[in-house]
Amino acid sequence: MSAFAKNKLKAARDAITKKDYQAAHDASSQVLDYEPDNYNAKAFLGLSLLELGQVERSEQSYRSAIETNPKQLLAWQGLSKVYERGKKWDQFTETLSKLAELFATSQDATKCAETVQKLVEFRRDRGTRQQVVEVLSLYLPDSPFYATLSSLPPPDPTNPSSTTTFASQSAMYNSLPILEEIVTLLEQEEDEYTKRETDNRRKRLNAGSPEEIKREVGREIYSISKLPAMYGEIMNHPNTSDDLRRLVESKLLRHKRAYLQALPTSRSDLKQRLAAEVQDLVNGMVLLQIPDELAWTIFIDSQDAETVEGYGFDYLRQYMRLFPSVALTHLVKAYFTYSGIPLSEDEDGSDNGSEPSEPVPDDADPYELILEAATALQTSIFSQRVVSEVYLWELEYANAISVSELGLELVRKQTDDTGTDLPLVRKAFKVTLSSSLVQLYPPKHHDRALKIIDEVLSQDPNNVSTLMGRGYICQQKAAWEEAASQFTKVLDILPEDDGDSVRAREEHAWCEVQLQNIDEGVAELKTALDLLEQAEDKDEDKARCHWRLGKAYWQIDSNQRDTIFTHLIASLKCSSTFAPAFTALGIYYSQLADPPDPNRASKCFQKAFELDAREGEAARRLAEGFADEREWDLVEVVAKRTIEGEGGLEGEVGGEAVTATRYSPLNAWAWKASGVVDLNRRNYPAAIRAFQVALRAEPDDQLSWLRLGEAYTKAGRHVAALKALNRAKELQPDDWMCTYFIGDIQRQTGLFTEAIASFESILENRPDEPGVLMSLAQTHMDLGAVELSMGFLSRAEASFVTALQVALLFLESSPGFRGVAWKIISDAMFHLSRSSEFTDEESVRDVLSEIAPLITLDPGKRLDGILAVPPSMPETPLSGLDVLKIAVAAYNYRISLGLHDSAATGSAWYDFGLALYTLSQQLPQDGEVQEKTRKQAISCVTEALRANPVEDTYWRALGDMNFTSQAKTAQHAYIKALEIDSKNTVTWTSLGLLYLYHDDHELANEVFYRAQTLDPDYSVAWVGQGIVATRNGHDADSHALFEHAVGLTATMPSADLEFARREFIRTSRPSAASTSTSTSAALDLFPAFFALDRYVKQRPGDASALHLFGLVCERIGHRALAADAVGRAIGVLEAAYEEREDAVIERRFLIANASLARIRLSAGEWEPAVESYQVALGLLGEGEEDAAEEDAAKEDAETRLLRAQCQFGAGIASFRMGLVGEAVEMFEAALGAAGGDAQVRGHVVVLLAQTLWATGTEGGRESAKASLLECITTDPDNLTAINALAGMGILTDDDSLVDAALSEILSLPLDKRHARDPQRDVSYLLTQHYLSQDDVASAVSAAQKAVFAEPGRWDARRALASLSLQTAEPRAARAVLADLEDEDIAEARRTAALRAVAEASKDDGVLAARRLAQRAIMLQPWNPQNWEVLAYACAQGGA
Repeated sequence: MSAFAKNKLKAARDAITKKDYQAAHDASSQVLDYEPDNYNAKAFLGLSLLELGQVERSEQSYRSAIETNPKQLLAWQGLSKVYERGKKWDQFTETLSKLAELFATSQDATKCAETVQKLVEFRRDRGTRQQVVEVLSLYLPDSPFYATLSSLPPPDPTNPSSTTTFASQSAMYNSLPILEEIVTLLEQEEDEYTKRETDNRRKRLNAGSPEEIKREVGREIYSISKLPAMYGEIMNHPNTSDDLRRLVESKLLRHKRAYLQALPTSRSDLKQRLAAEVQDLVNGMVLLQIPDELAWTIFIDSQDAETVEGYGFDYLRQYMRLFPSVALTHLVKAYFTYSGIPLSEDEDGSDNGSEPSEPVPDDADPYELILEAATALQTSIFSQRVVSEVYLWELEYANAISVSELGLELVRKQTDDTGTDLPLVRKAFKVTLSSSLVQLYPPKHHDRALKIIDEVLSQDPNNVSTLMGRGYICQQKAAWEEAASQFTKVLDILPEDDGDSVRAREEHAWCEVQLQNIDEGVAELKTALDLLEQAEDKDEDKARCHWRLGKAYWQIDSNQRDTIFTHLIASLKCSSTFAPAFTALGIYYSQLADPPDPNRASKCFQKAFELDAREGEAARRLAEGFADEREWDLVEVVAKRTIEGEGGLEGEVGGEAVTATRYSPLNAWAWKASGVVDLNRRNYPAAIRAFQVALRAEPDDQLSWLRLGEAYTKAGRHVAALKALNRAKELQPDDWMCTYFIGDIQRQTGLFTEAIASFESILENRPDEPGVLMSLAQTHMDLGAVELSMGFLSRAEASFVTALQVALLFLESSPGFRGVAWKIISDAMFHLSRSSEFTDEESVRDVLSEIAPLITLDPGKRLDGILAVPPSMPETPLSGLDVLKIAVAAYNYRISLGLHDSAATGSAWYDFGLALYTLSQQLPQDGEVQEKTRKQAISCVTEALRANPVEDTYWRALGDMNFTSQAKTAQHAYIKALEIDSKNTVTWTSLGLLYLYHDDHELANEVFYRAQTLDPDYSVAWVGQGIVATRNGHDADSHALFEHAVGLTATMPSADLEFARREFIRTSRPSAASTSTSTSAALDLFPAFFALDRYVKQRPGDASALHLFGLVCERIGHRALAADAVGRAIGVLEAAYEEREDAVIERRFLIANASLARIRLSAGEWEPAVESYQVALGLLGEGEEDAAEEDAAKEDAETRLLRAQCQFGAGIASFRMGLVGEAVEMFEAALGAAGGDAQVRGHVVVLLAQTLWATGTEGGRESAKASLLECITTDPDNLTAINALAGMGILTDDDSLVDAALSEILSLPLDKRHARDPQRDVSYLLTQHYLSQDDVASAVSAAQKAVFAEPGRWDARRALASLSLQTAEPRAARAVLADLEDEDIAEARRTAALRAVAEASKDDGVLAARRLAQRAIMLQPWNPQNWEVLAYACAQGGA
């Protein structure tokens, strides 16, 4: 180093000492300029820059110094200050770590310790748990600083401030606190991570179960966990206390166990290693009797013991002593007491100094204590072992099954969790499960039991319990030889005096008896009885032996009455509750006793059935006896209890739902009886199950199939009912009841044609069967109602007439159920009255002529002043009103016949009231009869509500009848109906209409929304909402709503009419007319056409609808249909006027004639058109010319307009007929009638001018021009007159006339010009004017200007393209039409031919031209021009 550098460095150091950092900066910089790699200069520069606030440059200087000499400390220390001041904590900790490493390398223990302490303090203040663990680990033996830090002197606890490294000294000489802190931090970190990750992963798509997610997270964290190693360090630490060691050992056990449970079975090696480690920990704790409950629980549950005794009573006693208050201790203590096992070793005869456990109180039941303790031990395998065996001993088979299944599941889970199997424990649970299944409602669960028995025997062929179980199953199946072989195996295994051996001997003997080896069987039974006599508490077994001996002697010789009787009585003496003995004794009294004693037999059967509901023979004989005595309630009781005795329908055990479909019942008769009772009580699901079970035992029982079909029908399960009834019909084809039920189902499901065929097939053999006749009539009426709703009026009429004819046949053939017949008759006539005229009036009149004389009663004078009783048939053609009157009389007659219950009463009054109200709506308004009819209708509905106040239909009818007159009453009625049925769409809609009628639009809208939500297919709700939208000014929404309502399946005539009216008005607006062509307007009116067509077929007497239908037909071009519809409307109006002579009807008649005249005029029927116009003019009067001035002033504008239109139309017709003079007169009269109406005057003037022009005289033409010029002067916006005048100028080559006509409109700005000329007629006239002058260039220029002004108008572009083709400029035509390909179908129809001609002129465009021409023909095959274009295209191609 040069002297210059040394001097400058010394100066820099002095400046730093004096805190003159700028001088230090300058000196250091000078050194670096001279020696760029001078380490000290870079360090001094970094310090001076830091103090001068230039942190980034300071960091760069220190980094440069470190690169120069990375092992020097000065730059690292300066860099740490830079990061500390800049709060760059990550770099700060890295720098401290590097400093500690450098201090350790230089063996500077103090500086290293200080740096580590600083790092630890910083991480504790600002770091995460993991970072704190990392820095604390620097004090541990595997730390790179451990060797250096170990050289620190021991700490002086009395003077901790004597050194700066007291914390490090303490950690090095006692690392236990450091280890404990690390363990605490790691435990907290793992717990928090597990919870956080589990919560996050549960929110993912396709996430597994919570248990699976927890295991997955556990595997991730436990596999990299440092806790086991830390736990080991603490346990091996010399300063660890025994308590701490036990606590840490417990934590280690739980950690390893959690990791073991989280591992999948696929990682078997690791799982086995962990399982061995866990088991070693558990065994050590148990050996040392450490009071860790988890370790002891794992130890007990992991024992693979075949019996409870195999768990080791000594271990269980130690457990009770270590944990006296836990649930498992209570269970073990209760079990020991229950089984008579000593609670301590002292009681067992040994003494090892242990304290005895507190015994169970004398007043406590050990069985109850076991069950109580087990509720808190649902995850303990040992607990389930104990409880399952106790349940089996107590004959609680259902509970034993549940607990055994839970135990098997716990064993499976234990195997999955630990990887170690418990085959003996699993076998023990299966033995208990199979034994319980065998004994629970045999043979209900025998199939399942047999599978489990086979599994156990494959593992242990000599297992006595399963061998006995298999024997019992074989006995139940009557497989006596196989059963005997099973019991023989048991006898070979067990000693003779063993309890199971004695039972096996007895069962073997019974098998011999059943195999007709009676002598051998009796001998063996006696041997078994002798062995039982030597045993205690075997009364039940002795009774069974005596009973079997009695049955055996009965089979040998039924005449051995005394012997048989002796054994049966001996059986009852041994056990007075042995039910089979009572059953056998009852049979003895009824069959063998001489004389028979039925009273004693009945008592024996009753006693047997009381003792055991499984005594099916006794139950059957009891039920037969009760049935003979007609005690049906007792029959039901016996049947129900018999079903319960064999398991009933509630045999759900454990995890398996054992339903009626799983087994064949032992007592089918009980199920049939129960099914019939449930069917009569309308408990259809129970009846269905009962008949299904019965049919499993007797699958060919036709009556059961029939009853099952009936139950299905009444439950609404029609498909299943048809299957059952068809099966019954297969078994007994001649059973007409099957056919009847099938027909009834077909009727309910809407298969009316099939139902009618079924009923008629029955009537072929049983023509007077009343029920079939009534069902047939009802089916015809239902069919008619459906046909009527679908608009098939003629079919509906025929169906209603047939229903009436069949109902009359019923009245003739049967004197009973007349009320039901008159209900059908009345309903059929009520539906029939909805038609205003009839297709087959003769048939309707004939059937009504038969019904009317039968209506002879009106005892309550309910129809006084309304109708005459009996009703008379009118001489005039029948109308719907005539039929309705007879229907009203029929409803009244039905009430007069008398009613049997409240439901029928309410229905009759409601029907009568509804018919009366309908009649009141058709009678002349504001009449006395009409008001009386309406009040009587309301009174009838009130009577219906008194009879049945919970019927919402009646409340809704009351609301409808008070809709306009009593709003509050109507609202109350609707709300009452909704309280009864809140999901009735009709009621909600009626309430909405009420609100709408009274102008509460917001509430009405909400109610309509609710109705639509309940039933989106109910059209009235959509109509109501459409009216609300109209009232709110939302016309677009209203149109959409009405269109939707009309498109629904269920037709609503009023919706059709309103929709059609709105559509006609919408398409008739000037704005709509100006923006649409005639074709598009016709297309827009097609929905209205179809809706009106449907409406007038349903209501052919509605003159307004017929008139509107005619107008719509006129607009879409169906002139003949239009004339017919308007003609029918005129006929209806004429008949109505003759009846009432109403001025309003006269005016409607006048307008209809004017419409008919216009339609005839458009159809070219000139003379009929003039006649209709003359009729209209005759009704209008002569007008202003003959009337007084004051009368003319009073004449309304509509009348003047009608007169002008009629005269205008008559003038056109006269002109077409060649009567020019009369035409001119009519036009002049129309001109006078138009008055100040500029629009009408304009049209009349134009047509008058055209007529004058058509005369061909010079004077006529001049008059025409003058009238048009005058019209344009007074009405410059009359474009029709302008066009006509311009046309005259073009025809006469009068340029001045053309200029006079078009000058004003051409001088207007473009927007105003287009507003006056929406169809762009001026552009067309200009083009034609130039062409007439042979000025093609001007014509093309005019067309181009039109396109440039409005490039989006396709008619202008087509005109320009046509001119281009005419001027031999096909390329220009193609350019103009180039972007028309993607337009709508209407534009394609108009453009295709023109484009084809343009393409045909190209050399390679012939194929394209052909395709376009073919497309034009496809779109308009009736247009000859398209065919000509195709011929032209083919000719261009040489084809």
